[in-house]
This record gives sequence, structure tokens and C-alpha cells, in this order.
Amino acid sequence: MPGETERPQRDLRSTAKLKQLMAGHFHELADASMTGVRKIAWCTSVGPVELLRGMGFLVYFPENHAAMLGASRMAVESIPHANAIGYSPDICSYLTSDIGSFLRKKTPLTAAYQIASVPRPDVLVFNTNQCRDVKDWFAWYAREFQSPLLGIHTHRELGEIREYQVSDIARQIEEMVPALEEVTGEKLRRDRLEEVVSLSRDTSLLWKACLEMNASFPAPWTFFDATIHMGPAVVARGTRESVGYYEALLEELQERAAAGIATVTGERHRLYWEGMPIWGKLRSLSEQFSALNASVVASTYCNSWIFDQLDPADPFESMARAYTELFIVRDEAYKEQYISRCRDFYQFDGILFHDAKTCPNNSNNRYGMPERLMKRLGIPALTINGDLNDLRCYSEEQARTNIEAFMEQLEEAT
Repeated sequence: MPGETERPQRDLRSTAKLKQLMAGHFHELADASMTGVRKIAWCTSVGPVELLRGMGFLVYFPENHAAMLGASRMAVESIPHANAIGYSPDICSYLTSDIGSFLRKKTPLTAAYQIASVPRPDVLVFNTNQCRDVKDWFAWYAREFQSPLLGIHTHRELGEIREYQVSDIARQIEEMVPALEEVTGEKLRRDRLEEVVSLSRDTSLLWKACLEMNASFPAPWTFFDATIHMGPAVVARGTRESVGYYEALLEELQERAAAGIATVTGERHRLYWEGMPIWGKLRSLSEQFSALNASVVASTYCNSWIFDQLDPADPFESMARAYTELFIVRDEAYKEQYISRCRDFYQFDGILFHDAKTCPNNSNNRYGMPERLMKRLGIPALTINGDLNDLRCYSEEQARTNIEAFMEQLEEAT
């Protein structure tokens, strides 16, 4: 618990290196798109990036761009443009904001990096371990750019992982290779694939270690910080740059923990965030919890980019296992056990469920889980209604009032 060694919050110095890495990522893609010197693959955020990098592609992640649309609050202006061509306002607001952004020819990349548009894909590759929406999303761009579309169809609602499920996904990944070789004009080099898988695993282990630093009292950073600093784990996984970045970040977090530097001064309560971020409200939510002396120390969302199952000695099967053991594809019983283990590790005293209107796959409050966990763990839970990108689904006043009442409930239980 917070004690005499606690020191006030200070900004993470790693942020400057993060900005440099992300700028380099987007400028490299923009240059390749203009010159054609490298082939560009679009990929869903949880894979199969290792295969694509291992085959020499530069990789672009539409989900990362969609999160930027949410954080910059451009999403609300973009979504109606996708609705106008037939995409329902009830489906994934990552999809609708991203396609809408493309239709209106406005991107947050311009303000951030002076880049006029997203890069042109030579191939688009999806994995439905997140949801079916990614397939529809990528299919739209495949039609728009007349580019090939490849995909992995993942088993869902899994309890125990069966070997036939892993073998099926491994086979699907391996069957992509000839089509990708046709795009690149090069044969897959096993040594290069193994190197990328090794670097990706190193990134995952370092990212996991960074997140686990919040087992410290007080927490050296929060969920809101992690949603920003997870950028390299998404867009640069499988590169030496991502490994170097997380080595530096981990060292900094270890220093903060050892010195008792608290992200939330006077930390009294520790919370768990279940579900997607509300990208356009990260700052205001962070400030509200900080003012209430509450630190959001852990989440399932940020753990989504931990692939410690990866093994360069067996790249295809280990990729399949990593993509199949994700929290999002598991059943309710597994998810409850997972959150219970997180409670033991992080020692949080309350859970925040975000019910994201357009993201049912990442909203785990709809089938009684909050009530079961409250009974199982003996701690309160609060559901915040909102959305990842569509702020029309979010009432800031209602959320603020509910959070204040929830924190009063925690105070009374102290």
C-alpha cells in the first residue's frame, strides 16, 4: 500500500522514444506506398504479422489507424460517411470510422505526421479471432484497391484448447504462403521467419513484464498510459525496434517502482478495466480517477498483445497457438478464471466493465459476468456504457456520476 516512500507523478521519459518509433513506422509506410520499393500488407492487430514480416512485407494495421481516429475525435465525423454507403451504426465503430475516414479523405496521420493518406495495400490479411467485422472491413478495401484478400478463420468461445484447433489454424497460416509469395515475388525464407518470431516473442515478454510492474504499490503507471505505450507491441511487433523500446520502458518502470513514484498520487484504490478503451475520453477518465485517488492498474485489453507462446523453432504451430489462446476467443468460464488470477496478482479492489455499444466481442458484461465476479471475488463492479470510437454512445455526465458513486462505495468498504 502507499507509504512514506511514495513520490509524486512524473511523465514517462520513454514517451519521446515512443513518438519517434511511431513516426518512423508511418513514414516508412508512406514512402513505400509512394515509391513501391517495398510491398505493403494490411494486417489485423493480433496476427499473422509474424508471417508477413518474415516474408519481407511492411505491415500496416487499420485498427491502429481507427484507434487514432477515436483518440483524435475524428471518428464521430467519419462514421456517418460509412453509414451512408450501407454500414450500420450498430457494427464496429473501428470499421465505420476508418472506412468513413477514407471516404472523406481525412486522416489523423496528416496532423500527426504530415501524411496525406493511408498506404496502398499490395495484400490484405485478416484473422477472425477478434470478430467477423475485420473480414468485412478488409473486404471493403480489397474491393476498393483491387488487392488480394487472405484470411484465417479462428475457433471461438473456447474453454480448453484442443490440438486439432491449433493444427487447423497452423494449416491455414501455412496455406497463405504461396499466395503471399506470388505478391512478393520471393520464396519464404525460414531463417527470416524464425528471426521475426523470435523478436515478436521477445517483444511480448517485455510488454508483459511492463504491464506486470503494476503489481507494485503504488502503481508506476496506469491502464491509460499503457493504451498509448502498447503502440509498438501492435505496429512494430517482430522488429528490433520494438524490443529496444520495451527494454527501455521496462527499465524506466522498474526505476519508478523502486523509487515509489506513483502515477496516481495518494493511491487509495486499485481498479481493473475490462473491455475496450473509450479512445476519445482517455484523458478525462484518467484525470477523474486520479482526482479520486484511484489507479486503474490492469486490463484484459492491454494483455491482448502478449504472445509468449511464440516459438521460432516451430513458427507456424506456435503462431496458431498464440492467436488461439487469446482472451477474446475464450469462453465465459475461462475469462472469469483469468480475471480472478489477475485479482490475485494485481490486488485490485474494484472492476470497471466497459459495455462498448458497437463491440460485443470485447464487451464481457452482457451475460452476467460482473455479478458472478462480484460474488466470486467479493469486490464491487461497475459497468460504464459507451463505445470505443462513437462518442455519441457515451454520456460523460452519466459516466462521471456513476464513477463517483462507485468510488464512494469503495471508500465505504475500506
